[in-house]
Amino acid sequence: MAPGLPTAMDRPHFIGIGGAGMSGIAKILAQRGARVAGSDAKDSATAEALRALGATVHLGHAAAHLADDASCVVVSSAIRPDNPELVRAAELGIPVVHRSDALAALMTGLRPIAVAGTHGKTTTTSMLAVALSELGLKPSYAIGGDLDAPGSNALHGEGEIFVAEADESDRSFHTYAPEVAIVLNVELDHHANYASMDEIYESFETFAGKIVPGGTLVIAADHEGARELTRRLAGSVRTVTYGEAADADVRILSVVPQGLTSEVTVVMDGTELTFTVSVPGRHYAHNAVAALAAGAALGVPAAELAPALAAYTGVKRRLQLKGEAAGVQVIDSYAHHPTEMTADLEAMRGAVGDARILVVFQPHLFSRTQELGKEMGQALALADASVVLDIYPAREDPIPGVTSDLIIEAARSAGADVTPLHDKAEVPEVIAGMAKPGDLVLTMGAGDVTDLGPRILDRLSK
Repeated sequence: MAPGLPTAMDRPHFIGIGGAGMSGIAKILAQRGARVAGSDAKDSATAEALRALGATVHLGHAAAHLADDASCVVVSSAIRPDNPELVRAAELGIPVVHRSDALAALMTGLRPIAVAGTHGKTTTTSMLAVALSELGLKPSYAIGGDLDAPGSNALHGEGEIFVAEADESDRSFHTYAPEVAIVLNVELDHHANYASMDEIYESFETFAGKIVPGGTLVIAADHEGARELTRRLAGSVRTVTYGEAADADVRILSVVPQGLTSEVTVVMDGTELTFTVSVPGRHYAHNAVAALAAGAALGVPAAELAPALAAYTGVKRRLQLKGEAAGVQVIDSYAHHPTEMTADLEAMRGAVGDARILVVFQPHLFSRTQELGKEMGQALALADASVVLDIYPAREDPIPGVTSDLIIEAARSAGADVTPLHDKAEVPEVIAGMAKPGDLVLTMGAGDVTDLGPRILDRLSK
């Protein structure tokens, strides 16, 4: 039976409660019986889901939103020090808890699996949550995206397993003490917080060092960054590697595309297993094998977990089909790092063959564009044509000289057909002028580009 409610969090107030990570923790606390409150910049389906669980969700940020008897205020690294609710918390002497500490408290007394890596965390965490649920193990989970099924980013389950996405962006994943940790890949990203690959490796080493005694690190054998991390750890933790490399402990023998699914065959402990992954692309197949290895490390029989992984049908914004109009499919992709962009475009190419792929790309963060703009442009060369929007700033202030032009110039140098567009409202009309029956349109990025899918479909249908 899962533990109950941490007493210090019986009346939490979340600043930015609608965010993917924050809302998940708020949902679990509400499901455990806490009196949850919080605020967010705008209303959303997430806010409405929280209200349905009994939470109070205020719109906008104001000191008056914070109740005097709140037991703690939960924040993420994105909350600025001058936030009026944070200032009010200091005045009232209410403890401020980082999101990662709140999540760590929820995992106390359970058997946590923490999923880390530069890319693929949400998908892999989701695959585990769905497969373990399919087997009747009733896991708790906290994910950075909404599942297609069972339709939420978080759940308080009655079982002993807790599956959590472990975010390296601000080093907050150092808070967790998992029984099993997954490292999918290790690359340079989050340039505002990491100045070099050495800092990235040190951060992941610290994360691996938090695995409980007798626990297991599941780590990729095919990514050089992950292999380097394995070398640096030098046997300090029990390690299970997975991938197509000949020396992988869980070796992938084949990934056979079958339309928008794949058939995956692995050898594990001398036994060959073949199972279906219900989303396209080699990288999603690798994520599924990571999930398989992690579940097995926790004692779930691989022969049962492998077929259960087929129950995973996707996460919102991870190659999510938004619809079809005038013979044109529109799919939404969260990819915002060049590696992710390349993987999703290759997955789509494998799935649709000779059909044209049109991309609407919105760069995410000035710092990421400054460091990786050239590589983003090169990735877009895999599409038949692209529309590139202005940079979505998220939590960042502009950096002089850093614009989408860095990506556009690199894309054109790589031979890509690119159309710059500053007004997002013009996208549906522009795409309608470009798209032909049989084409695939991919809205791509971690910002509000996701809102364009329905608008493009609406325009195409006219």
